[in-house]
Amino acid sequence: MENVTDPRQHINEEPRDDLMDTVIGFGAMFGFMFVVFTVAVVVKFIIT
Repeated sequence: MENVTDPRQHINEEPRDDLMDTVIGFGAMFGFMFVVFTVAVVVKFIIT
């Protein structure tokens, strides 16, 4: 491995699907925020 700047020499040890990671992350964050919003609305109606 003489040329360390050659990207072909760096083997991807753990291939990742970046699009699927992004979709899962967005979905999880959306779900969490939806639960937080729903709890806040329920608490507001209980208080009033």
